[in-house]
Amino acid sequence: MKFSTKGRYGLRAMVDLAVHAKGDHVALYSIAERQGISTNYLEQVFSVLRKAGLVKSVKGAQGGYVLAEDPSDIKVGRILRALEGPLSVIDENAESSNGKENAIQQCIKIVVWDKMNEALNKLADSVTLEDLAENYRKLNGINDTMYYI
Repeated sequence: MKFSTKGRYGLRAMVDLAVHAKGDHVALYSIAERQGISTNYLEQVFSVLRKAGLVKSVKGAQGGYVLAEDPSDIKVGRILRALEGPLSVIDENAESSNGKENAIQQCIKIVVWDKMNEALNKLADSVTLEDLAENYRKLNGINDTMYYI
């Protein structure tokens, strides 16, 4: 399975939002600039994410986007399914010939494709947005610790 630009950019934008929001709304142009993605394209992606209940938008001068839930509650699989549809290594409809499956196709489906789909979905559902944001912070030496005097 190949993920589309929408899925790849959408996941990057969601990680960016998780890293930079800190309780405030984040403007799309900020995400677009940091990620090198067109603002117009991100508007389309965020429209899908908003409809899926993953982000909330606020209009106006201080507007932008925030995560609809805590990043630890948002799984990568949920984001990708919202943007890509079902996560599957093959198109089940394309694999059957005129609606008929022969014995070899059925064998391959059970032994290979179904197991690959299971592994793909299990992995996507085991990683949270917080996991990715935390990893990004570590890799880039970003410390979220706040010191109060």
